[in-house]
Amino acid sequence: ILDKIVANKRLEVMRQKEAVPLDSLLHLGERNLNRPPHSMRCALEASPVGIIAEFKRRSPSKGWLFPEAQVSDVVSTYEREGASACSILTDTEFFGGTFDDLCNARDLVKLPLLRKDFIIDEYQLYQARVMGADVVLLIAAILTEKECKHFATLAHQLGMEVLLEVHGEEELSRFNDNIDMLGVNNRHLGTFHTDVENSFRMIERMKLETGQGDEAPVFVSESGISDTAVIRQLRKAGFRGFLIGETFMKTADPGKTLASFIHELKVDA
Repeated sequence: ILDKIVANKRLEVMRQKEAVPLDSLLHLGERNLNRPPHSMRCALEASPVGIIAEFKRRSPSKGWLFPEAQVSDVVSTYEREGASACSILTDTEFFGGTFDDLCNARDLVKLPLLRKDFIIDEYQLYQARVMGADVVLLIAAILTEKECKHFATLAHQLGMEVLLEVHGEEELSRFNDNIDMLGVNNRHLGTFHTDVENSFRMIERMKLETGQGDEAPVFVSESGISDTAVIRQLRKAGFRGFLIGETFMKTADPGKTLASFIHELKVDA
């Protein structure tokens, strides 16, 4: 599945670059380029819950979750109900997202916004900044060490933070000094099988590879989280961010579901 997504993304980006050359893109996005970004790292470190609430309409494994979902209805309630940050899918073919989703979210909320997509070209980093993203996702499984370092450096130059996503220990070689947050995807991107235990398996090796102290990245657990008891265990292990999408988006009112989730977290704390 991942190979299919990446092959399609290369074609998409090629067409986007032809349609809107970089100079034109930067001119169109001047307003957001001058906007001071919001720090997701700081938001997660300061939060007692650390939930990165995701907006997505579908997934390759589950199909459509909420095809009629509108950013204006969902993201604003995410902010109001206590999310630390928002993740916005901008891939159309496989996740039902659009560039407008991220642009609209930026106009609606002050939360840190993560552009969730399959970054394989530096053009996409400029896109992210122009659309209003504060953070970009780099997926270790589709990038070389050299690409991860180059993209992370460029993201910082553009004023954005970087969330590096890994699935297995061998991908930790992609970590570099420009990574602000290190995420474990509990969903294998080849099979889309989900196992939250992956975060617990990875955490000690992550600590060894990245060091401790103020310069260490914030650890994020991604995908398959639907139980507040699991979040408490993950926090105890060392995670401070929890990217949750389907648990909220498969319900009729994602914001209300988030509110109940956070209430349960605080009650049981």
